[in-house]
Parts: sequence; structure tokens; C-alpha cells
Amino acid sequence: MGLSIRAYARHRGVSDTAVHKAIRAGRITPEADGTIDPDKADRDWARNSEPPKEGTSAKAAKVRVSDDPAPNLAAGLPAGGTSLLQARTVNEVVKAQTNKVRLARLKGELVDRNQAIAHVFKLARTERDAWLNWPARISAQMAARLGMDAHTLHVALEAAVREHLAELGELKVRVD
Repeated sequence: MGLSIRAYARHRGVSDTAVHKAIRAGRITPEADGTIDPDKADRDWARNSEPPKEGTSAKAAKVRVSDDPAPNLAAGLPAGGTSLLQARTVNEVVKAQTNKVRLARLKGELVDRNQAIAHVFKLARTERDAWLNWPARISAQMAARLGMDAHTLHVALEAAVREHLAELGELKVRVD
């Protein structure tokens, strides 16, 4: 059996309203019978609360808190889950990373993935079309130099170009 909320507030050196707020905020957890285990509550209070601000009552800071007996060493988190301080730290890290990406985008160091894929597709299609039109442009001139039928050379060049483009189309390119 633990202490009542008022008795715990006296033990802690705070008002019973502060204890009620801590319970509602989830910083401390009462026992099943509604009482408060002072040792467990002191640990939870210290882990899940910000340090007192300068100029406020320092009574709460004077309460001695023992170390958590069962920390989750693998995750680096206390057994009861994340503390308020850890959650705020994670939030600040996420904000910093988001701001870093936003700044890089404004500087022009990042591009939109969908736009880049569309641009590469357009470039590849333009290149393919240029190669498909090449035999028609060059076959008459080459046939005249070689002294052969222009249509025969055009058909041979077009077949070779299409075969080569088909081989290139077989490549599987990953866009990560």
C-alpha cells in the first residue's frame, strides 16, 4: 500500500494539484488501489519531467531519486518506455532533419524524384528517336559512296539499329 495523493505531494514538496497533473499527463502512474508508490513515482517523475526552471521552487529537485532498476539496455530506453525528455529529443532531431532537407531543396541541391524520372524518360525517348531516324538520313549518302542500292543499305542499317536498341531495352535499370 502506497501513499495517498496528498501524502505523496507532501513527500514530494509540491501541491496535490501538481501530482494530479502528473498523473493525468502520464508522468507518474498510481497503483491499482489509487495510492502512489513513492519510490517508483519519484523515479518516474524525474525521468518524465523537465528540470525545474530557474526561480521556481527547488523542493522537487531536492528529492533523491534512485536509478531505474531495470533499464532496457538493448534499446537504450527505460523499462517503462520513452521518457518525456527522450521524446522531445527525438522530436527535435526530426525537426532538424526536415529543415536540412527543406534547405537543400531551396538551394537546388535536391530534385523531385518524379520530375527526374520523367526527365530521364524524355531524354531516353529523344535518343531512341534520333537513332531510329539516323538510317533514313544517312543511308542515301553512304550508298552513293559505296556504290550500292540506297534502299538495301537503308533496310540493313535500320535492322541493325533496331536490334541494338532492343538489346539496350532489355537492360533492367533500378531507380532507388
